[in-house]
Amino acid sequence: MKKHSRRNFLKSSMVLGAGAIMPKGLTNMTKISTKSFSDHNRIIIVGAGLAGLACAYDLDQSGYNVLLLEARSRPGGRVRTYRDTFADGLYAEMGAEYVDSSDKYLRKYCEDFGLKVLPAKQYDGIYVRDQHISMKDLKSGKKNLPFNGIKGGKLFGQESAYIQDWIEKVRSLGPSSAEVQALDKMSVADVLRKGGAPQDIIDLYTYTNATESTTISSQMSALNMVLANSETSAFSENTEEGRILGGNDQVPKIFAKKLGEKIRYNRPIVKIEYNEDRVTIYFAENGKRRSMSGNNCVLALPVSILRSIKIDPPFSDSKMHCIRNQSYGHVMKVAMQYRRRFWDEPGSIGQRVFTDTPLRRVYHFSIDQPGPRGILLSFTSGSDAERLGRMNEQRRMKVAQETCAEIWNDAPQYWEGGVTKYWNKDPWLKASYSVAGVGQKDFREILAQPEGRFHFAGEHTSIYRASMNGAIESGIRAFKEIVKRI
Repeated sequence: MKKHSRRNFLKSSMVLGAGAIMPKGLTNMTKISTKSFSDHNRIIIVGAGLAGLACAYDLDQSGYNVLLLEARSRPGGRVRTYRDTFADGLYAEMGAEYVDSSDKYLRKYCEDFGLKVLPAKQYDGIYVRDQHISMKDLKSGKKNLPFNGIKGGKLFGQESAYIQDWIEKVRSLGPSSAEVQALDKMSVADVLRKGGAPQDIIDLYTYTNATESTTISSQMSALNMVLANSETSAFSENTEEGRILGGNDQVPKIFAKKLGEKIRYNRPIVKIEYNEDRVTIYFAENGKRRSMSGNNCVLALPVSILRSIKIDPPFSDSKMHCIRNQSYGHVMKVAMQYRRRFWDEPGSIGQRVFTDTPLRRVYHFSIDQPGPRGILLSFTSGSDAERLGRMNEQRRMKVAQETCAEIWNDAPQYWEGGVTKYWNKDPWLKASYSVAGVGQKDFREILAQPEGRFHFAGEHTSIYRASMNGAIESGIRAFKEIVKRI
């Protein structure tokens, strides 16, 4: 059986603009009125994240008439690389970060665009319940996690021992059986308790799997978790991840450069209107309401934003239900600049540390960047991200400083500064990424289903949800749907 990557194991659900060459010099949308570029054969794409960019790029390469509308002043969506914030040319990924070995859609474009994917550092340290544990000592059995009900020698996948009965039912009855499907009405916390897991295992799951999903175990679908465990190997401390050398933002920037004036920035959508013959998109432009019409539309924006846009007439009842109720988590990145890389020195717990602190995952990000300075990056989510999100920037950085001082005693003397990004307060996202919530087993398929002249893309519609690879996959799928339709 094919084994999925670590992030796809966690994020897969139930198994996360341009056309023909545009005449030069046309910078005003209202001037695009020649016969070959009329409203009637235009494809409008909403959202210049990786999903919208990939769809637009492939349509453009195939000779279709496409325009892409984006609310932000930049491409990339949840791909956000901070550069100007730091000294010595350092940078940090404040949004989407990892590229797995199985991310074939993203890796294809990296290859096409001449971008190199480097392996990321694996976890080499653990700091939980005030104890420092090296990954080497954990794997060898010299030390164990200070949690009841755990199996020695590993960090991830401790929950699997408590769902074995359900995994056997999936294999004997089939994933579509009524008994297995009923798990969708239960949370991960519910099914673990039912399997005899102590609270420590549920707590540990919060810091391992639930952190990746940006939510908490009581809000995650048990069906999604059980199916994932029955179809793949459990999490491993040895799983290799990667990231793009020089910054992930290179991918959307290259897409955008190739699409050029076919992308219209700073145009947030306010209303969607349609009939049997055409689609009309209303948007704000320089404080005024404008509109654009076409004969097909790809909605490649997060559901967390789509639900605030007026749709007239509404889509099907099932689609609207999913738009209104799709679950999202909370996520925050914290980047901390230090003038010395003390985490590499003798006696350090390591470069990449798994914790149960408010920072959750803390790791040396600038491993491929020269100089004495370095950046520690934190990925935190769920309730911890939500708590930090309620603080101001100064208070967040104080928590970050204090936490790093717990993990590395030398940290305070080398501190220089830092920055945070709380995605749930981003005006064009207001969330993290989609989560397979309790009772939402069919949401992904419903959200991905075309309706009339509309097609839907974004990580929330992909089987590789909550990833850059999933976003691109969904854009390619929407592209293929349009080609088949037209």
